[in-house]
Amino acid sequence: MVTRLDKKTRRKKRRRRILLLFIFLIIIALAGCAVFQYYSGTKQAGEDGFKKENYEFHGKKDANGKINFLLLGVDQRKNEKSRTDSMIVAQYDPKNKKVKLISLMRDMFVEIPGYKNYKLNTAFFLGGPELLRQTIKQNFNLDVQYYVMVNFKGFEKIVDTLAPNGIEINVKEEMSKNIGVTLHPGLQRLNGKELLGYARYRHDAKGDFGRVERQQEVIQALKDEVLSVNGFAKAPKLLGTIEPYIQTNMDTSDAIALVSEFLLKRPKDIETLTVPVQGAYQNGYVSYDGAVLEIDKEKNQQAIEDFLNGNSSTANSSNP
Repeated sequence: MVTRLDKKTRRKKRRRRILLLFIFLIIIALAGCAVFQYYSGTKQAGEDGFKKENYEFHGKKDANGKINFLLLGVDQRKNEKSRTDSMIVAQYDPKNKKVKLISLMRDMFVEIPGYKNYKLNTAFFLGGPELLRQTIKQNFNLDVQYYVMVNFKGFEKIVDTLAPNGIEINVKEEMSKNIGVTLHPGLQRLNGKELLGYARYRHDAKGDFGRVERQQEVIQALKDEVLSVNGFAKAPKLLGTIEPYIQTNMDTSDAIALVSEFLLKRPKDIETLTVPVQGAYQNGYVSYDGAVLEIDKEKNQQAIEDFLNGNSSTANSSNP
């Protein structure tokens, strides 16, 4: 016989699991936000709170039962329209218990429906998450069902709440320029501010591509902590910290269904891909949009298809 106390306990556990899944997705997006480039003394996005808006979004369900999320790091500034400085498509496959992340470089010069060609991050500026979804679909033959949009101001707080002793990272070189902290080479535990600086740093030989690699490394490093018992216990507090900085079109019923799948079929690993892929782009310049990445659309579409269907040799993976 199920008692009232048993039902109450189950509801509490279910709520925590829902919170944990949101945190798992949002941590990914926050890590993406951490790659924002800004200079010391510049007013930071989100200092006056995250301005939430009523966006339309017509995301499509995947025909094969996979669930695609568009994770957006939004550079939102007072009295200015927002741009997306971080764009990641996250796919969860309940059948094969996999999570795959596709980092989309913001400077890719792409076709934007209803407009002339611009950098990819301009799509959000022109028409919000729905136009960005359409742009990704048109250029990469990739659609998504949900979006999770975040402002990066909460990154330091969430890391320090989740891991008070820091997150272990092997810093490969001296880092200090335009990141607000100084990091020395070596294996060490980084707090929220230091981890944000590590992910933001872009003054190595790889430039923005190196920054995306560090972004993905931060995601992998945070993954185990989020999915641990410690993450479960801190879920309500973490969500309270994150809530002012997020916006999503996912409702409670969708979240409950997803959490059920997520917990019954826990992901085996996380694989990552950066687009454009090697050999499928060249550096260019456009008079009205500055330095851009001119992409080979067909090669990048094929790379994404291979990656999502398990046929890619370019993916990186990390086992829990």
